[in-house]
Amino acid sequence: MVRNTLKAFALLGGLLAASAAPALAAGPTVPIPDTRFSFDGIFGTYDRASAQRGFQVYKEVCAACHAMRLLSYRNLRELGFTEQQVAAIASQFQVMDGPNDEGQMFERPARASDRFRSPFPNQQAARAANNGAYPVDLSVITKARIGGADYIYALLTGYQDPPPGVTLMDGMHFNRYFPGQQIAMARPLNPDQVEYADGTPATIEQMARDVTTFLAWAAEPELEQRRAMGVKVIIFLTILAGLVYAVKRKVWADAH
Repeated sequence: MVRNTLKAFALLGGLLAASAAPALAAGPTVPIPDTRFSFDGIFGTYDRASAQRGFQVYKEVCAACHAMRLLSYRNLRELGFTEQQVAAIASQFQVMDGPNDEGQMFERPARASDRFRSPFPNQQAARAANNGAYPVDLSVITKARIGGADYIYALLTGYQDPPPGVTLMDGMHFNRYFPGQQIAMARPLNPDQVEYADGTPATIEQMARDVTTFLAWAAEPELEQRRAMGVKVIIFLTILAGLVYAVKRKVWADAH
């Protein structure tokens, strides 16, 4: 998958700066649970079925506020979608193009080569629609947050009523895993919010796991290839070390 490196670094820097902002209210630190995803560990791989369901959750829930401007629709082929499916998915969205022969911009159905459509034309419009809060781009969000995928899953499942004695600021919601435990984003997931084509029950935990898997893949699509290459290199170096040792023993055998 081709990525615009400079844009990715700029986006990553912005997300890290946002995550480093002071907490709104100093709440107790709650350890992030280890979710144990399929892609954890040196031999981990992405669960393609889960990632496809996660894309559905993103498209039907998250995409209303959050962009993924580093992804193109054609990248979905790497998740197992066919060219026809990708074309059908892209055609559901309208994107701006132009100018035409009259010098006017116009809308057209998206193509596989187009980047994911942003829900807002600019940052000011995004803030105006979200009570001043800016919904971050999710392209590399699992790489831009301490805790990575585990944190994203915990955040999505961490909403609850505030405990006794805790007063929330206006427009804020209680989330036990968010720094300060007060977050502007309302609970995004509710039971049976989407209908999975494969019949998987759409619980909050399942949807959170699926969309987190999709976001992890989007942030690091080359993970499996890199790990496979690393294993091959380790095997090669192990064999080479054995051969070098055997040659050394042979060469120095007559010196004794």
